[in-house]
Amino acid sequence: MSITELEQNVATQSSVDLVTIASALHWFDLRQFYKQVKWVLKKPSGVIAAWTYTMPEINESVGAVFKPFDTIDCKPFWAPQRKLVHNKYMSIDFPFEPVDGYENTGPFDQFVVEKLMDLDDYFKFIRSCSAYQKANDKGVELLTENVMEKFKAAWNEDGQSQKIARFRVYLRIGKVGN
Repeated sequence: MSITELEQNVATQSSVDLVTIASALHWFDLRQFYKQVKWVLKKPSGVIAAWTYTMPEINESVGAVFKPFDTIDCKPFWAPQRKLVHNKYMSIDFPFEPVDGYENTGPFDQFVVEKLMDLDDYFKFIRSCSAYQKANDKGVELLTENVMEKFKAAWNEDGQSQKIARFRVYLRIGKVGN
């Protein structure tokens, strides 16, 4: 949006304390977005906080099935921007100053979100991923019966139908400066 639209619909210049972006920064036109962020944030202490999360970690057995599924089956369908998530936002352009108490803007790996899941929940999560959606749009089913059976065997190996899924959250935090 233009600066006029930004001012009319979001905020006036130098009026915002915090801008947050949850798991979407890699999809933005960063040059334009950062220009707008710098325009709305209060100078010099307005903060931008962006975060992303990695695929859920379940256990070694499920991870052993997931790794080739992700790196071989899904690979042709991941958008190039997804590499920024795989790299935990370490290589994403982030032209902001460190916040007080930190030497850099991150990424910081200090949070893990835990969610109790059963296998159907896990499959729903996989089906929500952009690579799965893109493959599906092209008529490719990534969760074939064979793949689902491998996941099912790994999932049920310990006899527990529900597992704690751990999503590691990676943060980039900076301030706008002068």
